[in-house]
Amino acid sequence: MSAEIICVGTEMLLGDILNSNAQYLAQQLAGLGIPHFYQTVVGDNGDRIKQVIEIASKRSEILIFTGGLGPTPDDLTCEAIADFFGSPLTERAEIIEDITKKYAILNRVMSASNRKQALIPKGAEILPNPTGTAPGIVWQPRPNLTIFTFPGVPSEMHRMWEETAVPYLKNQGWGKQIIYSRMLRFWNVPESTLAEKVSAYLDLPNPTVAPYASKGQVKLRVSAKASSEAEAQSLIAPVEKQIKEIAGLDCFGADEDTLASVVGELLRKSGETLSVAESCTGGTLGGMLTDTSGSSDYFWGGVISYDNSVKIGILGVNAEDLEKYGAVSATVAKQMALGVKNQLSTTWGLSITGIAGPGGGTETKPVGLVYVGLAAENEVESFEFRFNPVRGRSLIRHFSACNALDSLRRKLLQR
Repeated sequence: MSAEIICVGTEMLLGDILNSNAQYLAQQLAGLGIPHFYQTVVGDNGDRIKQVIEIASKRSEILIFTGGLGPTPDDLTCEAIADFFGSPLTERAEIIEDITKKYAILNRVMSASNRKQALIPKGAEILPNPTGTAPGIVWQPRPNLTIFTFPGVPSEMHRMWEETAVPYLKNQGWGKQIIYSRMLRFWNVPESTLAEKVSAYLDLPNPTVAPYASKGQVKLRVSAKASSEAEAQSLIAPVEKQIKEIAGLDCFGADEDTLASVVGELLRKSGETLSVAESCTGGTLGGMLTDTSGSSDYFWGGVISYDNSVKIGILGVNAEDLEKYGAVSATVAKQMALGVKNQLSTTWGLSITGIAGPGGGTETKPVGLVYVGLAAENEVESFEFRFNPVRGRSLIRHFSACNALDSLRRKLLQR
């Protein structure tokens, strides 16, 4: 038996809102051990909703709808479901009573249009909505097919799912097995290279291992199906250990870890501090560091030295070196890192200078050329990175900050 998520709303097709409901429900289904192979987004159109039902009901045994339960004419989910299965809509008095009470709390009178929300397919059970006016339904219009409907408002849907749908599904025998995952995170290794290194693990039956890539980061999702989270973790642990041994320092963390949070924890454990000097990234690096709660324990501040006068006046970069080597150079990157370290009296100084584009590049210093400087008590070094200009300014800045953090991470671990 498998489930399918069907999200109704033209606003999602137009890109006006992000479809977070599908992500939430997918995670919830995994937690109940319910297989889930398809998701569909369909606009507010009755005929198209029925077309989706025709396809989904042939391949999935649980259909989960979100959206289209409001009081306006374009809210057509229940109407389309009832029509497809040839069932009349019936007005439920208890829904009218519930909506009326909720309006009374606000000193308002329920409008006539709200009566539409009390129309549900004959024989369907009501899924109460504790906070909003749109109830959902759970209905079995035919054997081996269960339909759930929820409002599109995420907060309402979450509560209804947890308080009513989950107990219902568990009563039907679901939740005895769960799907639990660990997301291993890697930096500075191409997806294809990592896949080749761990190829022996990509065909495992349980746990399974699958690669993903996004914004320069590669991820391996290790998932296990088991009767409990503890059992799943015991299945995942040896595979995770072996993959980490193969990947070495390329694996920087797991699950919610970020390069900044991992670097921060390393600094916290060693009692060390960090300051940053940024040119082309314009505060991106500092922003990543301060996204982590408690970063003030180790991150003391930074200097955005976009103009050369700031590099000279505040960071102490040598004017003659700037003239000779240019702002985008290993020499200047090292002086920036040392300058901010000394100015803020931190253990480490980390700097970035480069050409993010789209203009400003030359034949010898093209767009995408970036230098990272790293200063410690008795050592100052630099790292050169070259990013493809077609990536665009925003991604080049992002990659620059991530590579700066990764350079420091590797240094901290290799001592």
